[in-house]
Amino acid sequence: MTTATKKKTAKPAERDLRATANRIWLAGLGALATATEEGSKLFDSLVERGEGFESRGRREMERAKDRFADARQGVERAWKGLEETLDERVAGALNRLGVPSRDEIRKLSQRVAELTAKVEKLRPKAKSA
Repeated sequence: MTTATKKKTAKPAERDLRATANRIWLAGLGALATATEEGSKLFDSLVERGEGFESRGRREMERAKDRFADARQGVERAWKGLEETLDERVAGALNRLGVPSRDEIRKLSQRVAELTAKVEKLRPKAKSA
């Protein structure tokens, strides 16, 4: 018997079963082909979206760095202002208590050194007289 003769002599249920099995096989191949095509399209789409997300993330990171730098500068300015205010208040309190300032002590030290030098110049004259 040939294949053509087998097909003619096959029962309708057997023919339907073979046809259904063949259609299932072809549907599977079609699904595989579609998955391959659509999968690569989906993959490319995901890569593209990932690139966009990455660049947005970098921009946001740079903005956050800038905001942090601005905040840091603001804190440094505020701290410097606080230090200056504190220095002025401490100096004022010490002045009110009669404690001389660093500048006043420096000037007095210079004056004492000048007077000491003058006294030393006068000493030999005092011994000679």
